[in-house]
Order: sequence, then structure tokens, then C-alpha cells
Amino acid sequence: MNPIQQQNQHVVWLDVVRLIAMFTVVCCHCTDPFNFYPGVAPNIDQIKLWGAIYGSLLRPCVPLFVMITGALLLPVRGEASVFYKKRIPRVFFPFLIWSVIYNLFPWITGLLGLDPKIILDFFPYSGEAVARQSFAVSLDYILHIPFNFSILAVHMWYIYLLIGLYLYMPIFSAWVEKASERAKLYFLLAWGVTLLIPYYNQFVAPYLWGTCSWNAFGMLYAFAGFNGYLLLGHYLRNLDWSLGKTMAIGLPMFVVGYLITFFGFRYITALPEYSDEMLELFFTYCSINVLLMTFPVFMLAKKVKVRSERTKRALANLTVCGFGIYMIHYFFTGPSVVVMRYLDVPLGLQIPIASVIAFGISWLLVWLIYRCMGKKAKWLVG
Repeated sequence: MNPIQQQNQHVVWLDVVRLIAMFTVVCCHCTDPFNFYPGVAPNIDQIKLWGAIYGSLLRPCVPLFVMITGALLLPVRGEASVFYKKRIPRVFFPFLIWSVIYNLFPWITGLLGLDPKIILDFFPYSGEAVARQSFAVSLDYILHIPFNFSILAVHMWYIYLLIGLYLYMPIFSAWVEKASERAKLYFLLAWGVTLLIPYYNQFVAPYLWGTCSWNAFGMLYAFAGFNGYLLLGHYLRNLDWSLGKTMAIGLPMFVVGYLITFFGFRYITALPEYSDEMLELFFTYCSINVLLMTFPVFMLAKKVKVRSERTKRALANLTVCGFGIYMIHYFFTGPSVVVMRYLDVPLGLQIPIASVIAFGISWLLVWLIYRCMGKKAKWLVG
């Protein structure tokens, strides 16, 4: 088959990976009201425990997105300028529009006369400034969009990363296209070593392999980061393992990765004091434990056989609506958890049920936007 035809061919199992990634990222954000509970509660220990249980389980969500990108787009075909023109605007404009909307939310709640506490129901990370419901505060967040995301649009961190990956891919692609399978494995091996660096920096020494107070770019810097997941997605697309081999290797990998993530996170949160960086240490996506969890999920998704045409159409629709779902879902994760608490749903079930609600509402709204706006919807929801 022609490589270009192969790249453009619709791959149903990648739609399955996308469904897993999309749902788990919504589920992951439903853990925020647990791990970052605003206030006190008599059962706060149980709330934190379930936040850690689910939060640790869901770490493959973002790496899966990057691996899908690598599996579909590497190597990049055609001119880089054409690639940039096709990819970046469909990401940039919805990102800009929704970032503004998220940052205006506290001010809008003030106009509506709502209690400032409602902001915490939507955005557990938000601090004291948003409680003022001031347009000046919202405007300040908006003016910072070219530089970074705000605490009201936390999930937008990924879009800065995605645009960066798009900018890098045509350059990386030139090597990927010519590299042998062994060369790709060597790259992935070097990348795997970098996944241990966060723990070295935290528990051994802050500097390694040439990094110091005047240099942040160490020996393996060029092999580090999410570009490893890009290459891994590209490499694993054509790696064919039997189901037995996938289970025999993948299940122990996932269990080990999960145990490191869960107990590491619980260890940090049990310390008398810890920084934001320490809190996120074992949740870091570019870490060895998250890779151990992500690899088997991706490989097992390849084994899913979708025979129903209706299911295939639904998955294809998710491919169209997925970016829009990512844009808007953060408006519904917090309130969905609030509903679960109001209905007194058992604590262990609140996160998955809230995730189904938030995911379903987001998908429905994005689908309606496409129905109403047609092709113009790409400027709003990608």
C-alpha cells in the first residue's frame, strides 16, 4: 500500500484509543474536586483516597493523545507550511475563544449575582482573586493567554504543548522517515532514561549531565519530553503482538506503573509540607511509571474489534467532536461531581458516574454545534 494512502486510511482501533483517551481525561478532571477539595469535610480522608485511586489510574490519558498524533501524522507528508496551515489554525482559534470564555466566567457569575463559592464548584484550583468576580481579574488572565494558561483554564496547558508538537513534527519527521526500526528503538531507549530524571532531581540531586544554575539543557535534553510519546505512537502502530503476549507483558507493566503512581502520590500528600512540583511528581506524564501504564493500554486497544457499523460511526463522530469536547468539558466536570454529592452517590462511584455525565453533555453540545454551524464549527470547536 502507498504510504500516503496508508496514513490517510481510517483506523478504527485508533478511534478506540481516542475514546479511551477522551473519556479518561474527563474522568481525570473529575478527580480534581477530590484531590484539591475546597474546604474541609468529615470524610476528607476518604475523599482524598478515592481521588488518589482514580487520579493514579487515569494518568495514561494525555500520553495516549500524543501517541495518537504520532501514529496518525508521522512521518509528515508534504511541505511543512501546508502542514502548519492545516493543523495549527484548527487548534489555535478554538483554544483562544474558549480560553477567553473560561477566564470571563468569574466576572459573569458576578453579573448574574451568584455566590462566589460557585466558582470553586467549577474550578477547584481557583484562588482568592477570582472570588472578587472582577472584570479586571478576568482581563488580566486574558492578557496572559499568549504566555500561559490560567487557573480557570487549567486543561489548556495541553494546547500549548500540542501547538509546540505541531511546530516540531515536520523537523522530527525528516529523521523518522529515514530512520531504521533499530534507530527508533535507540531513541526510545534514550527517552526512557529521561523518564527517570524527575525522580533523580527530587530525591538525589537537582542537576544531572551538565545541567546547572546557568544551563537547563542536559545531555539527553533532545530526547526528553512528549516527542518520545510521538515516536512511540508511530512505532507501536505497526507492532503486532498477540493478545496473550500483550496481556502477559502489559498487565504486569500496568500494575507496577499504577502502584508506583498511587503510593508515590500518597507518600507526597502525607508529608507535612510539599510544593506544587512535589505534588505532581508521581503524576508527571513524562515519567517511567506513567509509560508503564500507557504502553499496555495502547497495545490492548489495538486488539479491540469493532464490528457494529453504528459503533464505528459513533467512534468516527468522536474523532470529529473530540477536540471540541476537550475545549468545553472542564465546565461540566466540577458541577457533575457536585450533583453526585447532592444525590449522595457512594463515594467510590462518584468520579466514574460524574465522568459519564460530563463526557455525555460535552459530546452532545459539540455535536449540536456542528449540526447548527456546519463547516464553520471548526473555528469554535476545532
